[in-house]
Amino acid sequence: MSDSTSTAPPGGLTAKQRRTFLVGSVLVALLALGGIASVDMSDNLVYFWEPRELYAAGDDAYGAQIRLGGLVKEGTLNWDEGAQELKMVVTDGQADVTVHATGAPPQMLREGIGVVVEGTMTREGVFKTDRLMVKHSNEYRAPQEGVATKELYKTVEGLE
Repeated sequence: MSDSTSTAPPGGLTAKQRRTFLVGSVLVALLALGGIASVDMSDNLVYFWEPRELYAAGDDAYGAQIRLGGLVKEGTLNWDEGAQELKMVVTDGQADVTVHATGAPPQMLREGIGVVVEGTMTREGVFKTDRLMVKHSNEYRAPQEGVATKELYKTVEGLE
């Protein structure tokens, strides 16, 4: 005599149970992938403050590791090759921040170009950094007719 009260087929799960299990598994996998992707992308986002945002942060800005972005103000770039020190003013057009950097600057650095510096703001009002990145376009632009090649090099390398 068989004491079987189950209506399940000999394979184990009914078609409805298999479908429910499959849908549930797919949902869990999608949620896991979404979570991994969002964590990974947030780690790779590079956000920087502009000078006016730095000053608006008040005391929270002092001593904190910050990325500051803006343009190198015309007439402020001062490179001391012997001491490997760079002094400049970074501006967003509304506020200016004096930046002191150590180490050799990128070759593309010049006045009027966009930069992102990573460092700390001192109570003396100087942003100290040892990491300076030049912001530039990755888009190639073919020379226009009538523009001398040497003029194009000036925009890339800061040649005189």
